[in-house]
Amino acid sequence: MKSKKHYIKQTLLHLFFWCAVLFIFTLVFSTGNTLDVNTFYFSVFLMPITIGTTYISIYKLIPDYLITKRYALFSLYTFYTVIISIFCIMFSVFFGLAFLTDFKFTEVVSLSRNTIFIISCIYLVVIIVSAFKLLKLNLKQSKHNAELEAKILEAQLKLKQQELSYLKMQIHPHFLFNTLNTLYGFALKKSETTPDLILKLSNLLDYVLYQVNKPLVELKDEINHIKDYISLEQMRFNDTLNIDFKSDNCINNLEIAPMLFLPFVENSFKHGKIVNGTLKISIAFKCDNEHIDFSITNSHQNNQSTKNGIGLENIKKRLELLYKNDYDLDISETKNNYSVQLKLHLNNG
Repeated sequence: MKSKKHYIKQTLLHLFFWCAVLFIFTLVFSTGNTLDVNTFYFSVFLMPITIGTTYISIYKLIPDYLITKRYALFSLYTFYTVIISIFCIMFSVFFGLAFLTDFKFTEVVSLSRNTIFIISCIYLVVIIVSAFKLLKLNLKQSKHNAELEAKILEAQLKLKQQELSYLKMQIHPHFLFNTLNTLYGFALKKSETTPDLILKLSNLLDYVLYQVNKPLVELKDEINHIKDYISLEQMRFNDTLNIDFKSDNCINNLEIAPMLFLPFVENSFKHGKIVNGTLKISIAFKCDNEHIDFSITNSHQNNQSTKNGIGLENIKKRLELLYKNDYDLDISETKNNYSVQLKLHLNNG
């Protein structure tokens, strides 16, 4: 809501402007640029039609028809306004001259301008004021569009953050489900390695609970987390696991979104096939300042149904949200192997 003070300020500004126009009219219409009371009175007669035409233009024609792109109606009503205003100007000139000559219609010496010039001066004022009004409305519309765009971007960002939070929440139960199954198996066997397994699980949960909520984590911490998980799985598989892990040049302070690679590792253990008594898994990281290349391959038989599971679908959505157009994901399946290759394009190079 506009305040009373604002309306008073606008009114005073308009009064000042029209007083300035009256002074200019008096000066322009006089002979030899000499101010004369008759020219002043004549200019006063012209002010109502000047003000009326101007306000019709800036408060009706421009905002209601031109800005809203109703060009046909704008042209039609502008034509009507011009015709009516010209008639009113002629009427004002006639009665102005009649008043100044006491209805004798003799020549007014101090008035040096003809009717066409008078009409041109009035419409010059209308055009100038209309141009400023149009500029003001365009600036206001641009500001409104910018604010609207900012609100849309803010809403999209909040939606993205909420979706990411939801996806991260899915990581916890999925991770716990796989790991607790392992712990349950050791508990049934009353294995002596159960306490060590619980300790490793505690370390893993500490990472999941506290690091996953960060927008970015160091790549070396993510790799160490994967190594801890592999160590935990090695206890479960014992001699049936043959794993090859490499992380070349990945000691730099590269940062990534947390828990991007672990779902692929989990799925290799969960869906990998023990062939000839061994589950073979090969994991490799290759890094530079601009890229992270991750690949994982596990032994597999393609006659077995391979399900992506929650974790893999989750990671695909997260990649699309976090690294849209900045990642390449390739999942391939052969007779004996199931492979995933993920390449991240970092923006810190």
